[in-house]
Amino acid sequence: QCSTIDGAPLRKSLHTVDFDPVAAVKGEYRHFMEKEIHEQARAITDTLRGRVDFETGDVLLNNLPVNHGKARTFRRVVITACGTALHAGIVGKYMIESLARIPVDVDYGSEFRYRDPFLDEHTLVVTVSQSGETVDTLAALDEARSKGCLTIGIVNAVGSQASRVCDGVVYMHAGPEIGVASTKAYTASLVDLYLLALYLGKARGTIGPERMRGLVADLSRLPDLAGQVLGDGVDYERLASRFSGCESSLYLGRGINYPTALEGALKLKEISYIHAEGYPAGEMKHGPIALIDNSMPVVAIALKDHAYDKMLSNIEQVKARGGMVIAIATEGDAKIADKADEVIAVPWASSLLNPVISVIPLQRLAYHVAVQRGRNVDQPRNLAKSVTVE
Repeated sequence: QCSTIDGAPLRKSLHTVDFDPVAAVKGEYRHFMEKEIHEQARAITDTLRGRVDFETGDVLLNNLPVNHGKARTFRRVVITACGTALHAGIVGKYMIESLARIPVDVDYGSEFRYRDPFLDEHTLVVTVSQSGETVDTLAALDEARSKGCLTIGIVNAVGSQASRVCDGVVYMHAGPEIGVASTKAYTASLVDLYLLALYLGKARGTIGPERMRGLVADLSRLPDLAGQVLGDGVDYERLASRFSGCESSLYLGRGINYPTALEGALKLKEISYIHAEGYPAGEMKHGPIALIDNSMPVVAIALKDHAYDKMLSNIEQVKARGGMVIAIATEGDAKIADKADEVIAVPWASSLLNPVISVIPLQRLAYHVAVQRGRNVDQPRNLAKSVTVE
């Protein structure tokens, strides 16, 4: 009998997604964005279904034209995307380099198309796009294909242009996302990138069978962990009140948690119209520290990982300058509770999967700040769901 998640079989391969029209109804939620944030546990489950066998450790990505021989010819991976998808791509860089041991570059689609990038048949180009219709992403794909690269799309919209022109596709299976600010498509794309990293690692022989089973087992806990974060009882309305009157904020993270800082800052900018900047925490002293005072909240992603002590030091530096710190921390971390003004605890996850869990509180915080400021959460000013013009 095959392994299951949430009672659903995981060995069946899914090539298409049937969207339920009921999913386009807000139901009990005030906004589509709030609904989509709370759909993330289910979206992660759907993204895993049919692709993972937790007993054998197999990852089944049947839409990829990459066998073991082909995978060993890649000398480099380039991930190209825009906006939120670019932040997912940066997380993917850490995943692929760690598991498949291939150097990875991440590039803005809008820059990639104009700078004559060095590409050849030994370069794998991966594009990430919720809509599959982003003009800069499609132009980057054209550039890659013209130079003989194999292309893989990580896409949510089935039948979109990106899914048609790529050599292979890994669908997100997040379901329809109505809110302009992406939430569940972001976490689903992180899961897809992890699956791709596992697939490449096994094909290239950089992950042995025992380690593969452990890495896959980490995936099996993700939907439950996401559910825990969504039901954690944190008073986000109270936390949001600490942001609602400010005009700027700083988000800090290190390593694989740095792109989470970028994404948290982007969410706040998109829907609340508060200026926010995501920064690698190690760079704080190289400029941003000049901004810190008691009127600018600082969000620190300080999970129990190899960079934990360094993040504690960053928090202490902010506090020494009168800054207010909201920390995203691992459950049970008493040390950080003594240093930060506010703590949002998340359950422990493996270091490569931490970004899937730790971004959810940042989405929720941005949402409640925007609501308190009376913003149009689902359709922020000047933004479109899919950027189809330059």
